[in-house]
Amino acid sequence: MLLFNLEQFASDTEPSMRILMLSDVYFPRVNGVSSSIHTFREQLLSLGHHVTLVAPAYPEDYDDDEDTIRVASRRVPRDPEDRLMVRAKLFGLEKRLAQQQFDVIHIQTPFIAHYFGLTLRKALNIPVVETYHTFFEEYLFHYIPFLPKSWMRFCAKYFSRRQCNAVDAVIVPSRAMKKVLTDYGITSPMEILPTGIQLEAFSSGDGVRFRQQYQIDQDRPVITFIGRVAFEKNIAFLLRMMAVALKTTPNILFVIAGEGPALPSLQKLTAQLNLSENVKFIGYLARKSALPDCYCAANAFVFASNTETQGLVLLEAMALGVPVVSTAAMGTIDILEGNPAAIVCQEDEQTFAHSLCQLLDDKEKQRAMSEAGRVEIKKWTAEAMAERLVIFYDRLHFKIE
Repeated sequence: MLLFNLEQFASDTEPSMRILMLSDVYFPRVNGVSSSIHTFREQLLSLGHHVTLVAPAYPEDYDDDEDTIRVASRRVPRDPEDRLMVRAKLFGLEKRLAQQQFDVIHIQTPFIAHYFGLTLRKALNIPVVETYHTFFEEYLFHYIPFLPKSWMRFCAKYFSRRQCNAVDAVIVPSRAMKKVLTDYGITSPMEILPTGIQLEAFSSGDGVRFRQQYQIDQDRPVITFIGRVAFEKNIAFLLRMMAVALKTTPNILFVIAGEGPALPSLQKLTAQLNLSENVKFIGYLARKSALPDCYCAANAFVFASNTETQGLVLLEAMALGVPVVSTAAMGTIDILEGNPAAIVCQEDEQTFAHSLCQLLDDKEKQRAMSEAGRVEIKKWTAEAMAERLVIFYDRLHFKIE
């Protein structure tokens, strides 16, 4: 397997590159993939590179730049949030894109965008890299529950192996994800390159304003989850944990910010656990204003996903000085291991609730973890990750030539 030493080639990086990104998802659809694409694009542009993005059109309007190409799309069965690009419309872009002299194609999702990227590689004779954002082995059966889990896991491994071995290189956001793909039998070169955090976007928030807006007492202990309200995020575990935590901290409030397919199920579970007075679902928040406020209104950010390939929300919380209480699995291990801004717990309601309540009762520990988070986040800046990505592109392009 070819290994890229990014630091070794830093001085050889071309001053400017033309990059074509292809994705089956982007804003206004809010999820980790959209956030990652947006972050890398902004940083690549700030470094002087040109990035064209091809993504689905959505019913909702979004303020795109001139280098975003929207493709007509249709609804995805059983998934009202996502869109499937119309194949004829997408492949009809081939001649237009072929005229733009791109240096590299970067595929962001393994659906129709993947196959379009492979088609373009033949036409343009340039390298193709693909980011493996989603741990599909532990994801698909949540959305196709009528098929056996073992069969869905087999399909996820099979298609991941075929697709990743069909591109010139694969970017993975964590050590754990690289090991998984290696075990699948993927032989394409792999580089660990997480999405960084844009510190200027998460430098401040107004927690007092948020509490006032949602009529939350300023002294009430608040924990929050921010992200897609999906089954694989394991929010049900956090609700069950809340039922335990109430025995020690009866006035605790759990704020869940986001939307997704698991919302009705979680609302039902909230009622079943008699948590209606202690859980508040508030939907999506504006990323540049209300979202930082929501983080800053919390005494702790809680997380328990077992399928996360990185965990950007953990970095966002730490950047804003919010202590993290989380399980550590898959990609979150890289962020949480040895991190003084986080308390790592097992996926056990009693243990998690005990650690959380101890933190909520210790203002000095909250302050120390808050300060540690603002220091720790400097290791994860978006600019540094984008610079590494450019070096990776350049070395890949050199190898192909």
